[in-house]
Amino acid sequence: MEASESSQVDPKTTQPPEVDETKMTSPAQAEDTAESPKGDRPQDTGGRAVRHGTAPAPSASSRSGGAVADSAKDTVVFPKISPGPATGPHPAGPHPTGPKPGGAEPTTSAEPAEPAGLDPAAFEPTAPDLQPPDLHPPDLHPPGLQPPGPHPPGLDRAERGSAASGATAPETTAPDLEVPSETFTPVTDTPQRAPEPSSRPAQSAKTQAGRPRLVDRLLRSAPRWVPPVLTVEGLVMYILALRASPGPLAGVSQSDIDGLGLISALPVTAFAAVIVLIAAFFVTLAANIDRKGLLLFQLASVVFALHGASALVHDEPRFHTAWTHAGFVEYIARTGDALPGLDARFAWPGFFALFAFITRAAGVTDLAPILQWTPLLSNLLYLLPFVMILRLLVATTRARWFAAMLFVLTQWIGQDYFSPQGFTFFLYLAFVAVLLRWFGRASDESAGPPGKGRVRAALAWLNRLTPGEIPQSSPSLGDKVIMLSVLVGLFAATTASHQITPFMMLGALVGLLVVRRTTLSYALPLLLGLIVLAWISYQAMPFWAGNLDRIFGGLGRIFENLQDNTGDRLVGRDARNTLVLQVRLGILGVILMLAAAGLLRRIRRGVTDRAAVVMLCIPVLALALQSYGGEIGLRIYLFALPGVCILAAYAFFPNLPAGTPDSGGETVPLRKRYTRPLLNPELTRRLSLVLAVCTALVLSMAFLVARYGNEKFERVTTDEVAAMRYVYAHNTPSARLLYLVPEVGREVTPTIPWRERDIETVEYLEVLATSDPNNIEPVITRLRQEGPQTYLVFTNGQAAFLELSHGYAPDWGKRYRAALDKSRQLKRVFANGDAAVYTLSSYPRGAQPEPPAVFDFGDSPSTPWTPLGLLALGTTAASLFLHEVLRMRARKRPGKGRAWALRVGLVSFAIAVAVILERFISLGFDGH
Repeated sequence: MEASESSQVDPKTTQPPEVDETKMTSPAQAEDTAESPKGDRPQDTGGRAVRHGTAPAPSASSRSGGAVADSAKDTVVFPKISPGPATGPHPAGPHPTGPKPGGAEPTTSAEPAEPAGLDPAAFEPTAPDLQPPDLHPPDLHPPGLQPPGPHPPGLDRAERGSAASGATAPETTAPDLEVPSETFTPVTDTPQRAPEPSSRPAQSAKTQAGRPRLVDRLLRSAPRWVPPVLTVEGLVMYILALRASPGPLAGVSQSDIDGLGLISALPVTAFAAVIVLIAAFFVTLAANIDRKGLLLFQLASVVFALHGASALVHDEPRFHTAWTHAGFVEYIARTGDALPGLDARFAWPGFFALFAFITRAAGVTDLAPILQWTPLLSNLLYLLPFVMILRLLVATTRARWFAAMLFVLTQWIGQDYFSPQGFTFFLYLAFVAVLLRWFGRASDESAGPPGKGRVRAALAWLNRLTPGEIPQSSPSLGDKVIMLSVLVGLFAATTASHQITPFMMLGALVGLLVVRRTTLSYALPLLLGLIVLAWISYQAMPFWAGNLDRIFGGLGRIFENLQDNTGDRLVGRDARNTLVLQVRLGILGVILMLAAAGLLRRIRRGVTDRAAVVMLCIPVLALALQSYGGEIGLRIYLFALPGVCILAAYAFFPNLPAGTPDSGGETVPLRKRYTRPLLNPELTRRLSLVLAVCTALVLSMAFLVARYGNEKFERVTTDEVAAMRYVYAHNTPSARLLYLVPEVGREVTPTIPWRERDIETVEYLEVLATSDPNNIEPVITRLRQEGPQTYLVFTNGQAAFLELSHGYAPDWGKRYRAALDKSRQLKRVFANGDAAVYTLSSYPRGAQPEPPAVFDFGDSPSTPWTPLGLLALGTTAASLFLHEVLRMRARKRPGKGRAWALRVGLVSFAIAVAVILERFISLGFDGH
């Protein structure tokens, strides 16, 4: 995998290769080069490097080894820089053939004359024995090494013909390119095109009289049609394997699902289909051609196979919390209001209000189909902004698309269901993509000379490295204002929908500002930070009023929060289910090690990937906030995954692209100290690809274990839904539903499809389920306490959760249900194969159901300073936004309007923050 060592040139035995300036241009410029006479070498009006002759002084980006953007065409060209500057006349030797960067073929200004003495009739099909000589044999010498020969380098085929006829070519000197710390040598990773066949080739006896056979044409075009055919074949095989009737080679029997989850019930053909889909992807990737449409289709196919498995197997949507969110949407669509006193998630109702509007406008009453396919659709949506982020990085085609594949294979945590978290994660990726595309910066113009001290020396060294982001052409002021409004809009929508994601967005923005990878100023983080604080203070008051100790109690408890999210989950579990958790931790360890290796390999090549490092490190800071119900680790993993996958892909493909970003060529920087390569360059590239394939196959199998390892109790059956709907049909005026927990008061999420309907009339209460299946006394006692219309719902999912996660006996569920059925104090009012509903046989005479609970807190409490805070909030938002817009005008010295906007914004910001703190103090600790 160490491609840099394998492609270096020994400076002791070989003269420094020349710098071919035609390789530093786009394909269109290469054609212009061939058409212009050698004596006339015009300069670009934009001040860029000339196409012929001596180039002007290199720009800042070319001095650091970075990419150069053509503002006219918005095309980025990555120069191929030789190990050292070559001066004087070119050494003798034939010019190497092969494609130019970006796929451009060498062009000629005139075709060479046909050799004398050759009879054209000899090349007719009637004379198959005669073949024309190859006037331009391919150059078999490696790039960068010029063997001795009669032709000077830098001449194309037409010039060689002129030289052969006695014409003299003008002498050309190579430009002096300044490379301060790292030098680069081109490595041609793009498959070299074979020399074009003659227009009159000799033909076999079977095909000389007509066209080539169909088989021959199919074989020649196989690299184009084989990958999509394999992909379609894999999709069909996978669908048949999961949807067919259970048998030896196809079909899924849900009774076979055990502690390992869904993977224990999948047929062999399903695994074979996944392997075919991944193999088809890498067949396309091995060609090193950026076939965007085909690669996106293949990625979508893998997403369908991995993230759509549950929808193909089960009749009902999995994951019980998704049903709760459907109930929130149903309530808002029915009443037009939220209930923040019922659930804290109602304090951030943006996601629920959006889908309530959509479902009501579309006349949708059953959200089950939407819940069923949301995980698949969410992951397909995640690919769009993530691929856009990948297109903004200085990386090869293989590195980009392999990072996207890793993103699909390692997203196992299941936060893509119908939830605000899954929705706002898409907004987070879009936020980062907009930042890097329209407000990104790939150079550090403000970096001064290195100062004294180790820290300054390290910073100066980092500034000299090649940026890992592609410089973008500067958009117009109107485009910038529009995209700035989009940024603020994305952040505002996220703030109204989820608690954690706005802080991840804010951290990503501040991180890019710190590492100088965005052109925005620190005024924007002040504006966005004030938006999220104002929402918490004014809109989420029922959530935090009187509960500040509980909310901020986990601040600084890093190791305790880490233990809650890792070690505590491995205690007291079934052996097979423990293996599932170990696989999840193993995926985390492997992907982090690959990310560390990729970061080191890029640094050794003189590249600093600051944006990817920011995306990786910022989410980790959330570990110091609070445990988030033992799930903060899952949130950190989710938000750090994009940066981790980018760096992990560099562990296999760390080189820089040559020519245009989509050309497929690579440049491998040389080290200052020469080391002999351990492996052949071609063997190294093939080995890297093979290791990437093996890693993807292993991760795909591990994904099925990690994602669906809890399927035995996370799935929802039709029988369980029917049992819950019986309770909804008997909840007038109210009802209380008991669900089984191993410990009362620990806030365990019910493993039932709860709160799908009537969330304001049905109250959900915990009841202790002891490890002794014959002890049902806690259930009877709680039913008596709650009164009439109180029900106990028993499901096989609850029993599986207690057996796998809390060490209950394997047959505990069957024995517990038998004890409930035998009890004379209980009456079974509903029963089917997977669920049963019980209530007391009789209640005291005159007992009446309790009225529905009241969750309306009335008007939100206020303070005398609240109106002033709201006024300061509006003034701050307008002033800081205006400051950012005026700053985009790119004036060297700020105008008076910009300065006044900043001053007014800072003053009003201080007032708004002071009022927010006053509200927290006065309302947060007095229990209102």
